[in-house]
Amino acid sequence: MPLEAALDKARSEGLDLVEVSPMAQPPVCKIMDYGKFKYEEKKKAAEAKRAQLIVHLKEVKLRPKTEEHDYEFKVRNTRRFIEEGNKAKVVIQFRGREITHKEQGTAILDDVAKDLKEVAVVEQAPRMEGRLMFMILAPTPKIAQRAREQARAAAGPKRPSTTPASPEKAAAPATGSATEEGASPAAPPPADPTGPTP
Repeated sequence: MPLEAALDKARSEGLDLVEVSPMAQPPVCKIMDYGKFKYEEKKKAAEAKRAQLIVHLKEVKLRPKTEEHDYEFKVRNTRRFIEEGNKAKVVIQFRGREITHKEQGTAILDDVAKDLKEVAVVEQAPRMEGRLMFMILAPTPKIAQRAREQARAAAGPKRPSTTPASPEKAAAPATGSATEEGASPAAPPPADPTGPTP
């Protein structure tokens, strides 16, 4: 179809002529409402972004002298982080002469990895960085898949409501009453004939 005929047809329908594939021979065009098309594309992109799982890196600090209850509490929180689909950075902080006993830090990190082996894999093995020893744990593929499915399920039903405001509220004037033609909109109320009371 010639270009002029396509443009005339689009104008007669009140739509736009959009070039879909400019590299094809001859170029491919489509008659559509371009504004509506762009709006729907933006909406699809926002929906896909909301359904994405954003992975955070949570940090859990321990010390070589961390007591058993504190250790269990922090491992329980780390398990919760990982089950949500996040990664966890487990850090052992050495103070003073504790740095001479790096094997204690390695043993604690190994214990954490063993305690979380059903939900996490060691993504980065324990290593030193100054006075800190750390390792990074990531969720197992099964846990990561479950977290992605939960994120999709949570994003699915959240649809913004498109109900317009009620016409009564939209039509109500901003001031108390409508002003008549020629009357001043900011006219003061009539004075009380009896006058002010003492």
